[in-house]
Amino acid sequence: MSAALTVESVIIPVLSGLASGLSLIVAIGAQNAFVLRQGLQRSHVALVIAVCAVSDLVLILLGVAGIGVVIERAPAVLEVVRWAGAAFLAGYGALAAWRAIRGQALGQLGPARAVSWAAVLGTGLAFTWLNPHVYLDTVLLLGSLASAHGPDGRWWFAAGAGVASIAWFTALGVGARFLAPVFRRRSAWRILDAVIAAVMFTMAILLVS
Repeated sequence: MSAALTVESVIIPVLSGLASGLSLIVAIGAQNAFVLRQGLQRSHVALVIAVCAVSDLVLILLGVAGIGVVIERAPAVLEVVRWAGAAFLAGYGALAAWRAIRGQALGQLGPARAVSWAAVLGTGLAFTWLNPHVYLDTVLLLGSLASAHGPDGRWWFAAGAGVASIAWFTALGVGARFLAPVFRRRSAWRILDAVIAAVMFTMAILLVS
């Protein structure tokens, strides 16, 4: 880094990246709903956090490095991702809707914990990489915001955005366990799964509309 490590050259880009990252991540979405549910089940939580955070970090770095220009010039790729993502979200939404109708309590989650780490890994990757909005928001938007901080400052911006991603997914996944007493009731799980189903279906419709 050629610039001196001053408040203007480091702290401001880091705080800007942190705020921008949180503004994009902290929202009710498919990925967050998945992390929350895995956290409540205490099923492969560390793996889910790592998959989501590392994926975000890769996308942030790609955006800051300027790969967003390539994405803008490859609309066909985003089109394929859009339809694949919509199909995946609709399928996951149907499963959530079925769980909401059937109902379950926290003590009945033994079978869910038996889901293989490979299945959880694949689902986590799908939630991130099959969402075209991720490329538009994380790569293009954050990449554009980072460029405003100059050739050196943009990497400090990326660091701030990366910290935001790691902190949020860790808090969501680990913190979910504190909601366990609430989700010992069957009605609470039905409400959560109904909300998850609604989010998945809504996002699937938005992707193809």
